[in-house]
Amino acid sequence: MLFDLQDSDTLYRALLERDTRFDGQAYVGVTSTGIFCRLTCPARKPKYENCRFFASVGECIEAGFRACKRCHPLAPMATADPAIANLLSALEKRPEFRWREADIEAMGYDLSTVRRSFKRQFGMTFLEMARHRRLRDGFEALSEGSKVIDAQLDAGFESASAFRSAFARLLGRAPGSLGKSGLLLADWIKTPLGDMIAISSATHLHLLEFIDRKALKSEISAIERAVKGGLGLGSYAPTEQIREELEAFFAGRSAGFSTPLALNGTPFQREVWRALQRIPPGVTRSYSQIAHEIGRPAATRAVARANGANQLALVVPCHRVIGADGSLTGYGGGLWRKQRLLELERHYKTLDQSA
Repeated sequence: MLFDLQDSDTLYRALLERDTRFDGQAYVGVTSTGIFCRLTCPARKPKYENCRFFASVGECIEAGFRACKRCHPLAPMATADPAIANLLSALEKRPEFRWREADIEAMGYDLSTVRRSFKRQFGMTFLEMARHRRLRDGFEALSEGSKVIDAQLDAGFESASAFRSAFARLLGRAPGSLGKSGLLLADWIKTPLGDMIAISSATHLHLLEFIDRKALKSEISAIERAVKGGLGLGSYAPTEQIREELEAFFAGRSAGFSTPLALNGTPFQREVWRALQRIPPGVTRSYSQIAHEIGRPAATRAVARANGANQLALVVPCHRVIGADGSLTGYGGGLWRKQRLLELERHYKTLDQSA
């Protein structure tokens, strides 16, 4: 059932009171800043005359508003849960803090409940999210030329072994083995749907994945074998280009990606990935439809496997493939991201139809 948007007076009162009943059902666009927020946003409240209210994220973007960086309206509708909202706020205030289970309990929350809530909403636990945040700080420090020990301490890792272990889980190697040179360079990209890792050569983008992608480590190893080159920290021109294009995509300005891509896969996989690139924003296809499009009508399962093996999230839009019955089916970046991406891209479909 579609949500019947309330009148502006009711919604403005909900904004002032941070009423969680409206979370995910109404959004406010602030004309004085060009930002749109959840009604539960902790930021300073705008004047009534500067507010426009919308029923969906897509409507906000279509009206020209950008997502708020405090309440993250593109992320899952999790702030209706006070525990999640408070823990996210605490993490934002102290990103370098080394969180433990005892700290969560000290805030009055049940560990198993918090664990289930974060796994359901974000695909990871709160402690995993906090480690990723600290790891990002360490990654960025190393990319800027800091020594490993300095990056470790700045990121809140008390021991060198913990820092090495965190890097190994993400990239498959210790931070000391990653210099600022290499045939491939890895860099961290922040997006409204979570942090991503981009790996590029001097000429092509080879990988773009959300950092919680379970297959990330094996994907990186496969790319190194394919190009016969080592991995360093930093960015080449393709990474900077995709960073700008992602910013434009999430801001609602453009769904076009022109960054040169390296499709590292079998001939069949590359054929499927090129078919994915032909799916317009705001449009979905089933695995069977893709199989017919490439002239392999009996290869539906192989198409699904190739779709899952895609290493270039968003730019090779495997999120636009859904089940024949209309269900979202799986997505390596998490179903909540897939749902958000499809909602965002409806805006671009509307633009194409009005052009």
